[in-house]
Formats: sequence, C-alpha cells, structure tokens
Amino acid sequence: KKLANELKLKVEHLNALAVAQLPMDADTARWVASIGDDLAARLAAVGLIPERPKAIDMVGLTEAYRAKAAERQKPASLTVLRTITNDILGYFNPSKNPNSVTEADAENFKRHLQGRGLASATVSRRLRFVQTIFTFGVKQKFIPANPFADVSAVSVLPKERRVYVPASNIVKVMGHANPTWRTILALTRFAGLRCPSEVVNLKWEDVNLADGIMTVTAPKTERYPGKGYRAVPIFGNLRPHLEEAWELAAPGTVYVVSGPQGDVYRAAFYGPNGAVNANLRTAFGKLIRRSGLIQWPRLFNTLRASCETDLLDAGLNPKAVTEWLGHSLTVAMLHYARVHEGHYKQAQAYGRGDAKCDATPVQNATQTVTDSTSPEMTNATETLLNKGFRRVLSVPDYASLNAGMDDTGFEPVTPTMSM
Repeated sequence: KKLANELKLKVEHLNALAVAQLPMDADTARWVASIGDDLAARLAAVGLIPERPKAIDMVGLTEAYRAKAAERQKPASLTVLRTITNDILGYFNPSKNPNSVTEADAENFKRHLQGRGLASATVSRRLRFVQTIFTFGVKQKFIPANPFADVSAVSVLPKERRVYVPASNIVKVMGHANPTWRTILALTRFAGLRCPSEVVNLKWEDVNLADGIMTVTAPKTERYPGKGYRAVPIFGNLRPHLEEAWELAAPGTVYVVSGPQGDVYRAAFYGPNGAVNANLRTAFGKLIRRSGLIQWPRLFNTLRASCETDLLDAGLNPKAVTEWLGHSLTVAMLHYARVHEGHYKQAQAYGRGDAKCDATPVQNATQTVTDSTSPEMTNATETLLNKGFRRVLSVPDYASLNAGMDDTGFEPVTPTMSM
C-alpha cells in the first residue's frame, strides 16, 4: 500500500507537470529513469513521460538500417553499406548500446578512419553513411539523439587526381577499341554521361538524332523528385559515334551500347553487387595501355569532368551545362571543373591588345566542343566514312520524341534507314 501511494503521488505530479507544460525536476527525472520498461511504456502511452528508446545493440541498429535501405538503394550502394557496417562493428563493441555512444566517441571514430590512411573523400563519404544510420536510429526511437550529427570531414580531391583528359587522347584510345567500347567512350567523354549507370541503360528510343537531343535515364538520382531523367544535347563531337552505333545496330536493337559486351555490363549492373563488379575499369585500362597512354586516376569520372570542362570553356551557359550533366553548379565547381594547359595559354594571350590573339583560345575551345567540323572531329568522321559508315543526316519521324506512336511503339523496328 505504501508503494502504491508513492506511485500515485508520482503520477499525480507527472500529470501536473504535463498540464502546466513544465519540465521534470531532477528527483522526478531520476525516478522515471529507475522504473521498469512496462511501467514506463504505460506512462508514455498517456503522454506523461517521453517514450523510452527501444533496447537494441550496434548489430541490431546496423541490421535494421540495412533491411530498410535494401528497399530503395542500388546494389552498389548496398555493397558500400556493408563496408560501413564492418567499420562500425569493427570499432565499437557489437553488443554496445547505441544510446551510450557519445559525441566524443563519434570524433574518435572519425580519427580512427583518418588514421587508416583513407582518402579524405572516402572518410567523408563513410561518415555521411554513419550519420544516416544513427539518424535512422533516432527516427525509430532506438536512441534519443544522433552523436554523429556534428561530425564531418572535408572531402578534398587531391590535386594529382584532378586530371584533364583531352578529347584527342580519347580519339586515340578509340582507334584500338571495338564498336561497343567506342560508343561507351564517346557517351562518357563527349556527353558527360555517368558510366556505367547512364551509358549502358541508354536506349535508341530515347535518342533523337534529327532534333539533336537525347533523354538520359539517371539511376543514381531517380529517387529524387524530377531527377529520374534529363534531356542532353547531342554534341557535334558525339554525333558521328552515335551514327556509327546506329548503322551497326541489328534490327530491333534496344540499347545504344549493344552486343554481347553491352549485355554483360547491363547484367552486372543489375546484379547483386551492381556496377562494382561490372569490370569496365579493367577493360578500359587495357585499351589505354594498348594506345600507349598512361592510365589516369578515376577513369570514367575524369572523362565526365573533362567533358564538363570543355563545355564551360566553350562559353555555354553554366546552368545549362550542369543540368545536362545532372548535378548542381556548386558540385561542378568543387568536383568537376578542371584547370588545364589551354587555360594558361588563354590567360597569357589576354590583355595584349590584340583582339584576334585574345579570341583564339576561346574560339578553339568552342570549336572543339560544339562544331563537328573541327579538325579533330573531321578526322573522326572521315575515319568512320573510310570504314564504310555513311553519314546519317536525319532519322525518320518515328524516332522523334514528339512523334505519334503506332502499333510498334516509339522504338523503331530496325535501325537501318534510307537517306
């Protein structure tokens, strides 16, 4: 009876605090912390105390998040998540209660990653994953607060990895590549598509050669509203390579990157490990060595960055360029735009009082990107013509994005067409 009276007084006091919307005093807070889970759940159900976090350990937290992430993340992201999970469970005791992780523990975890010699970008990416996992724990009421909320690391791409690859180098590599790889390289270097996700998934029904535009599906950003696809121009230096792929495509071909290799890359992309095991880097590295060039870091991302640099050098609207590439202007300036030798030559010519001299570098840059009649692109086109591929100037109306759909759908029955 004595215990019951004490409980009655505590509950009445909690009710008075709730009515007055006042915080708990120290004695009441200590009493609430000492009661069992069953009584705490009953008091929380009527709003007298906050809901108590659910009992869970580090393994339970990471497994719960992985189960949730599997519903919406790509296979490659899930592979990275497994690495992050191993980092967490390798540093913290797997049976540790996440509620006992402090901000100091979070800072020590960051120093642990940095002490392993990981690149700054890798440390930053992994910390963002850990922040997301603990934020999930807060939403699920496993923990009251996120100890990693204010822990961050600056992602800085080292100068030696900020490489610019001239278009002429890719044309040289294409000379040692089969048609499938010529298409892959052209879409990456001359259109800035993400490889492999956007390159291997591009379909002929989304390519409108007549109007000079293609609709690119973006698996990486499709989970964001309005970011599932974007319209990209068919640039002058890309066109001859698309025309070659169109001429070589068998009747009924669906994908621009076709053939046995294209099928293998797509199957790997949609496999359990995603693009991680698509093996494009290995094949690309062999082509680079075969052409006599030195392999550059971040093979495909560097081509994408070099494409964006050319587009910006050409004086095109930066907002338009970043929309075509599928990211923000801030991201472009931080991670994609490159400084190369041509910029120094242009700067040296600037201010001499010779207008012709000042304009030449810009004119050359514009020509390289947008004019298919530039020497470099003329040579590429002549090479295709010498191999027996005729220049396609237009495609029939059924290939237009705005054309009406007949019984066969938007996709053409055959890529062969008469002039």
